[in-house]
Amino acid sequence: MDDFLRQSLLYDFYGELLTEHQRSVYEEVVGNDLSYSEAAEEFGISRQGIHELVKRCNKILAGYEEKLHLVERFLRIRENVQQIQKLSSQYETIEKEVLAHRVLDISDMILEEL
Repeated sequence: MDDFLRQSLLYDFYGELLTEHQRSVYEEVVGNDLSYSEAAEEFGISRQGIHELVKRCNKILAGYEEKLHLVERFLRIRENVQQIQKLSSQYETIEKEVLAHRVLDISDMILEEL
């Protein structure tokens, strides 16, 4: 998974746990692709301060994921749902009993995640 997608998912899941100031800066730099210099000017702090704040936010978000694994679970569930969709699109070419068995197996995996 590329770094931007990972940061986005971590922020989507855990961003509300950051302070309002951290969220504002992080959204501008990561989400809106503002440079550190532009963000420093907007928030009235040094470029180095912005860099350290974003770095700290990334560490905080990664720490939450390390403890809670919500993004990891989400990605596994999404992958399982995509497998069900793929199987469903092959409905005409797969034996119905095999299809039903495979869908049940995948749905069991999804339920175990929840």
